[in-house]
Amino acid sequence: MKIIKNFLLKGKHHKPIVTDVFYNKNGIQKPIVIFAHGYKGYKDWGCWNLIAETFANQDIVFVKFNFSHNGGTPEQPIDFPDLEAFGNNNYLKELDDLKSVIDWIHSETVFTDEIDLSQITLIGHSRGGGIVILKSSEDKRVSKVITWAGVADFESRFPKRDDLLKWKKEGVIFIENSRTKQQMPLYYQFYENFIHNKVRLHIKTATKKIKIPHLIIHGTEDQAVSLEDAKKFNKWNPHSEFIPVINGNHTFGSKHPWKEKILPLQLQGIVDNSIVFVNK
Repeated sequence: MKIIKNFLLKGKHHKPIVTDVFYNKNGIQKPIVIFAHGYKGYKDWGCWNLIAETFANQDIVFVKFNFSHNGGTPEQPIDFPDLEAFGNNNYLKELDDLKSVIDWIHSETVFTDEIDLSQITLIGHSRGGGIVILKSSEDKRVSKVITWAGVADFESRFPKRDDLLKWKKEGVIFIENSRTKQQMPLYYQFYENFIHNKVRLHIKTATKKIKIPHLIIHGTEDQAVSLEDAKKFNKWNPHSEFIPVINGNHTFGSKHPWKEKILPLQLQGIVDNSIVFVNK
């Protein structure tokens, strides 16, 4: 297996997009999966490397990356050493980063004999699920899309009126990372950017526009993103496939760090179903 780790991809927003590629180098043109992590996430979280290997072993090129402003750095792509970048992230930057990754795949000559550019599947976890839906609706190069515990609406996740006014007045709110205990800033620009781009960032509209195959996977006991989000996706796109994971939580039994050499049972099932979907 060929593994390219921590390749620095130039993005639009003056910070590199730290990228990994996993694939079998055998001269066979293969489908491509591009994986987008969620909020307070990163490409090396928990089981993501093990998942990448699993896809690659099934002759699928697996690309995963850190959004340029996720809080990681090229020197430390795990966790959040750059909290200033984290605070200045927004949905449009993430959409631009994902476009940069797709552009790179189309221009990268190293993979010419290994990839089938007509088969590009986006997979997004949590907030990344909302991002891949938006990108799939506006980029015709995407052939399939999969949401794992995907967010179906961004606006409802913002603070309510009094907290919004306080955020605007102070310019920043802080979110504690339960694992690292960091107080992670989120500047008011995040909300302003959403409001200014509300039409483009409307996931319901994007989902209804999707004409490509769409697989929805969501845990029934997800405490971070409600199962109702998955049901909304399925309602808005009646041609989608919906697989509820019984008793599944937000990360489907995985955690960080993940020290086992095999995936948790629920996540293995999700990966297996996703591989079948990619190969259809």
